[in-house]
Amino acid sequence: MPEEQLAEIAAGERQTLDVPGLGSCAAMAVPLDRDAGGRLVLARAGDDSFGRDDLNLARGMSRVLTITLRMIRVLGDERRQATENARLLASLQDRQRLLEQLSSLQRCISHRTPIQDVFAAIVAGASELVKGETCALWLVDPDDPSELVMTASRGLEGVETLRPGARIASARGAAGRAMLEGGVVAIADYRQEPGRLPELEATGVVSAIAAPVHEHGSVIGALVVSSRTRTHAFSDVEHEMLTLFAEQASVALAAARTANSMRQAFNDSLTGLPNRALLLDRMELALARAERDGRDVTVLFLDLDGFKPINDSLGHLAGDRLLIEVARRLKECVGRTETAARLGGDEFAILLAELDEPARAVDVAARVIAALEPPFTLLGREVFARASIGIASGREAPEDLLRNADVAMYCAKREGGDRFRVFEPTMHAAVVDRLELEADLRRAVARGELVLHFQPVVDLRTGRLEGAEALLRWNHPTRGVVAPLDFVPLAEETGLIVALDRWVIAEACRHAARWVERLGPAAPAWVSANLSGRHLLDGSFEEDVVQALRGAGLEPCRLTLEITETVLVQDVALALERLHRLKALGVRLAIDDFGTGYSSLRYVGRFPADFLKIAKTFVDGVYDDDKDAALVRTIITLGRSLGMQPIAEGVERVPQLERLRELGSAYGQGYLFARPLPAESLGRLLDDADADVAA
Repeated sequence: MPEEQLAEIAAGERQTLDVPGLGSCAAMAVPLDRDAGGRLVLARAGDDSFGRDDLNLARGMSRVLTITLRMIRVLGDERRQATENARLLASLQDRQRLLEQLSSLQRCISHRTPIQDVFAAIVAGASELVKGETCALWLVDPDDPSELVMTASRGLEGVETLRPGARIASARGAAGRAMLEGGVVAIADYRQEPGRLPELEATGVVSAIAAPVHEHGSVIGALVVSSRTRTHAFSDVEHEMLTLFAEQASVALAAARTANSMRQAFNDSLTGLPNRALLLDRMELALARAERDGRDVTVLFLDLDGFKPINDSLGHLAGDRLLIEVARRLKECVGRTETAARLGGDEFAILLAELDEPARAVDVAARVIAALEPPFTLLGREVFARASIGIASGREAPEDLLRNADVAMYCAKREGGDRFRVFEPTMHAAVVDRLELEADLRRAVARGELVLHFQPVVDLRTGRLEGAEALLRWNHPTRGVVAPLDFVPLAEETGLIVALDRWVIAEACRHAARWVERLGPAAPAWVSANLSGRHLLDGSFEEDVVQALRGAGLEPCRLTLEITETVLVQDVALALERLHRLKALGVRLAIDDFGTGYSSLRYVGRFPADFLKIAKTFVDGVYDDDKDAALVRTIITLGRSLGMQPIAEGVERVPQLERLRELGSAYGQGYLFARPLPAESLGRLLDDADADVAA
């Protein structure tokens, strides 16, 4: 410690202290009383200076320290006389117990022991050392200053009307007198006291002593000790002891309210986790230690996947409940030296300040993803919420380290979410490109840059074209054709997917209606469009579908909406409800990419789907891999048992086609039949009503 600076602070000549490893800290000095001499000097890391509450709390602590020092001197004097005087020996023992109790109370206050436990210890200590059978702490009701509320008591357990929480008028009893007079009040004959409490007198109380409790210089309560046996005045030593315990109550109140203010300032009010301000503060301290020790600090940035659809469909109450449950699971994933925080919205962070091995951050991220895997029950509904996590390590400033983790998180989300990525410097360029792409995508519909291509769905038994799947394409003016994998995940993440879905369904219905008008029976039996989970759970979803059908003049049975398994389980009850209403309208449904998503028969079997699409990964090896063939056969059997017609995706070779026919797949689509075609090209193909696409 820099001793010269400490001396300058104590003399009032300086207000900062340079602490090794922490830098310049705000500092203040509080004087002890004249007998003790000296100063109590405090310093605080960070930029915050000391305020009025800090000063009041420090003054209270200095008074206790002063009294403790005085007691130590008295104890030293009395120990020398103990062998000569038995009375002084008893006094010495009382003072020793007082010193022990004051030290214990100070530890409780500094360790943030619950305030009720501190109050209980105060009344117990005062009752023992002031030698009274009962003790009570009365505090002014902040909502009604005309009343006192019993906050803690001892020796009154059998008195129903004097339990903690009991109320009396603020002017009554020994407490009222002590508050009115602003000092210690001793009542030798309680039975003659004008403002006595009849219920207390009925317990046999004959004398009492009370000391006021202060806060910020104002009297806000009193500590009262009563006796059923003593009829003489209390000694000066007992006056002093009771004053000490009352001061402890004052210090405990100030500390508790300061701590509560700090909790409100630095903790998230919804989840109880540290907030962004507290996280940054802890990151500053961790980085200072890491710089000294020559190691890095690691932070995880976490963003929930699919939070907005849940929040929009079930309401903010369910969204808040989900955030609370996520916070609970996160706390179970971190250790004692690690900090889980909520940054705002559905964003969280985890600070790993003392990693022995940086690679362990990956283990923490994997543990978090596993912890979020089980479903959440919100308002009686079962929903799923995954997370994208970015990991960054280093000794950069806290905001820079968080920003790097944020960048890595976006890369994880771009790859489909429910995963983590470790930050790499090259990711910054990818994020800048993503922001530019997002801005262009928001203007793509208005600029007419989006088009639909259609891939035929073929009846494998007859070879005829039976349906067509609408696939979105983006003709960017400078980037050329942007692949769906490059912009659909971005649309999901930003919420633009709802507008894109709406446009795709309307356009698909319009083209299908034109084919029906031109070709009659030769037109595709249905046109299908992919449906995102966000759109399904959006409040406008049903109206969007109805308007698309009416606007195009298309029969509902000619529209099929394709939904992935992951979409199905985001909110099972709501998805079921809306899909059943679509079925009632006549719209057909398909489960897309079966086997690559959640793959839970518990959920898939409950959805009213007409088609079950077999993922390309299974179709690839169906003709030369017995296991793949067995899987495809199982999926076909499962689909038919659930009332669904199987559609094999990604058919590219004749041997695949032949094997799928043998296994009993009803329909297929893939490059073997046709690549996705512009609407005009598919229209020309349909002009030959007798075309056998699979010939």
